[in-house]
Amino acid sequence: MAIDDGLATLQLELNAGARAAIDVHARLLRAWNAQINLTALRQPKQVAVGHVLDSLSALTLLRRLPTHASLLDIGSGGGFPGVPLAAALPAVQCALVDSVAKKARFLTVVAAAVTTAMITAGQPAPSFQVLAQRAEDLAGDDRHRQQWGCVVARAVGSLAEVIELGLPLLQVGGRLIAWKSDSSDGSLQRELDASRGILRITGGRVQEVVPMAANLDAALGDHVLVVVHKERSTPNGFPRPPAERRRALLT
Repeated sequence: MAIDDGLATLQLELNAGARAAIDVHARLLRAWNAQINLTALRQPKQVAVGHVLDSLSALTLLRRLPTHASLLDIGSGGGFPGVPLAAALPAVQCALVDSVAKKARFLTVVAAAVTTAMITAGQPAPSFQVLAQRAEDLAGDDRHRQQWGCVVARAVGSLAEVIELGLPLLQVGGRLIAWKSDSSDGSLQRELDASRGILRITGGRVQEVVPMAANLDAALGDHVLVVVHKERSTPNGFPRPPAERRRALLT
């Protein structure tokens, strides 16, 4: 099985509850994807590698963080990376954020099914929240602003945009982890350079860029994890409205 092979490559072990959660999540994704477009990856192996293992590539890194029990996934879509990471960490709290109503409905079904699967397997399940809101709106809510220990974002936007959306939701000392590609054409370095201004203003610092396991899968060979450490409180006014973010690049 692709997941088993990938876990061995990543040197990861999952308990029965986490495996049950991942299996039921993948089955629901394939079933719902026939009716609503959640992902372009439709075959079981594609889902296993392109979504599950890509998500779990951050697991070892997250487990080292003292704040990993509190996880928020921006633009969760089909539930990646938030659901498999929350199940495998394990996280105590997990928020799945997606402003698209049909995706939020899917995430609500997934959260309930994953909870049942983990409890049935004898493992405690995270407390899931599905938030059908934009990250900008959450950042204006005291229940979420600067309250989360880890924020993850996969296939959401440019690094500068992910930083501006994610850091206001992070507590000081927390980490933002962004899935990016490093195709050796200089694009990643350009994104890192373009994010310096918003990092400085929002209180963050790029801590490290972690490459994917080189032998995991050719399709994931250029994937990296950009880890941002939040060192200072984010000032009010951030994130800016979408139109302003597009109009004015902070340098």
